[in-house]
Formats: sequence, structure tokens, C-alpha cells
Amino acid sequence: MLIERTCDELAAMVGGCLVGHCEQKLNGVSSLKEAMSTDVSFLGNEKYRSQVMPSKAGVILVPKDFTEQVPEGRAWIVCENPSKSFSDIVCLFTPPPVTYSPGIAKSALISPTAEIGEGVHIGENVVIGDRVKVGGGTVLLAGVVLCQDVVVGSECLLYPHVVIRERCLVGDRVVLHAGVVLGSDGFGYDSGPEGHKKVPQVGIVQIDDDVEIGSNACVDRARFGRTWVQRGTKIDNMVQVGHNVVIGPHCLIVSQTGIAGSSVLGAGVIVAGQVGIAGHLHVGDGSILMAQSGLSKDVGPKSLMFGSPAKPRREYAKEQMYIAKIEGLTKELEDLKAKVSSLLNRS
Repeated sequence: MLIERTCDELAAMVGGCLVGHCEQKLNGVSSLKEAMSTDVSFLGNEKYRSQVMPSKAGVILVPKDFTEQVPEGRAWIVCENPSKSFSDIVCLFTPPPVTYSPGIAKSALISPTAEIGEGVHIGENVVIGDRVKVGGGTVLLAGVVLCQDVVVGSECLLYPHVVIRERCLVGDRVVLHAGVVLGSDGFGYDSGPEGHKKVPQVGIVQIDDDVEIGSNACVDRARFGRTWVQRGTKIDNMVQVGHNVVIGPHCLIVSQTGIAGSSVLGAGVIVAGQVGIAGHLHVGDGSILMAQSGLSKDVGPKSLMFGSPAKPRREYAKEQMYIAKIEGLTKELEDLKAKVSSLLNRS
């Protein structure tokens, strides 16, 4: 059933000032380009200002400095922070979350030695190995595999085809999206004239409470000890976490990042997309590694790093400024050489 609201109700909800009026009820949210007359949209970035007037959205949230005349039959809601206010409205129109009734699908394969808590939902073709423990209220959707001696806490949500390998530990309220793999062997080999001999990987992966890991991300088991993702950290899709890595609490790790073995990230670190972190490094608390950076040395707390090899952003920006001047300097040098040559020829 669609939730419907008037423009007056939405303006009151976000504490904004209503300019203009639309008669129809609003029942959805969309981008400026794709919105229809019953949708709410917003201007959260100046680069999209030109899309406001052509938009078909019935209501658009705009900043206080937006002064364009509102078309007839549409409305602006002028607010302090359109993006934040839009998020509040998105929550209003969001469908209720999918719920899963406790129970076990007939096709699930569960070891008789497994311990399953109360209120657990076990979907089709789930496989649960020997001595596995699953906490109360956890949801295991289709195709999840929990290998021997795995422990999964309470109120977790494991989407289809999550695989957790032997002896790995998952805390409470953890969300693992489709295709996550925890506990594959760490990538370790002793190389010699006869090839690459595998180094045994006998440690585990430990995922603490309130962690969320995106689709097709992989966290490898430790060579010994544990690969450890601490409380509240959020990891995006397609991230690779190597063996014995420690990721501190409340970090954000964005898609396509790779973290090599035994590196340690402090608390609250933000790692943007496609960052590469070499092995055995330490990243201080509160640091930010900007997109596509390649980190090859330790960095202290609250560092802002960019580039490959990564360096402080100000230093990187200064180098880029000088590089941009090289072409002009080269031309000046050629001109000077020509003048000197001309003078020498005269003498």
C-alpha cells in the first residue's frame, strides 16, 4: 500500500518553507531527471541546478539561495539542508522491511551437532556443518553455507550464498550481503626454483558486532591468530581483506579496495574506492585515504592521503601544480636554448 502525503505535510515534517503548491498527493521519491508529478526530489548539489526547472517532480527540496520562480502546479520546499531533509522523506516512503518467519526450509541440510537458537529463519538449501552455533533471531537466506565450528551471533542477517568457512566467528547484528566469503585461505606462498609452496593458513576470521559487509567482499583467514573486523565497521561490495589484517571500529571501506596481509587500520578510518594498501602497514585513527590511492608506508592519525604512491593531499596537490607547468617551462627552455645558440653563432 502506497504512503501518500501532501506538500504541506512534507514541509512541516522537514521544517521547511513551502513555496507554491501542488494539488496531487505525493507517494514516492526520485532524481530530478526521472521524477514524476507524484514524486519528491531535491537539489543537493549545484551541478544539478539546471535540472530543477525541467523536472516533473511535484515537490523539490531546494536550498535557501535558490530563487527561481516555482512553476504552476508544483512546489519548492526551502530548507537548510535539502539532502538531509530528503533522507528523512525517503524514510517516510520506504516500504516496510521484509520480515522472515522463524522456521527451517525442508531443503536445508543441518548437522545434528549444530546448535540453532530460538526464532532463527533458515532458508532453502542452507548448509550448516558440525558444531556450528547460530544465535537467536538470526536469518540465513537461501544457499548460505556455514562450515564446521562456525559461530554466528544473534539477530544477524546473512543474504543468499554467503559462505563462512571453518571456525570463523561472527558477532551480533551483523549483516553479510549476497556472496560474502569469510575465511578463505590467506594468500601465502613460499616461492622457489620449483614453484610456489603453499603456506598453511590455520587462523580464523573474527567479525565483531554491528559490522556490515557488502556483496562479493572477501575476508581471508589469518595465517595464525585472526583476521579481525572490529565493531561497527562498514565494508562495501567487492573489497578484499587479506590475512591477519585488523580493521578498527567504525571504519568505512569503499568498493574495490584491497588491503594486504597484516596491515592495521585504526578507529574511524575512511578508505575510499579502489585504494590499495600494502602489507604490514599501520593507518592511524581517523585517517582518510582518498580514491585510487596506493599506500606504501605507515601514516599517522588523522592523515589525509592521496595519489599513488600515496602522500599527504597538500603535498600531492603541490606536485600536480608543478607538473602542470612542465610543458610551459619546456617551451621556455627551448626558446632560451635557441637564443643562446643564435648568440654563439654571431660570435
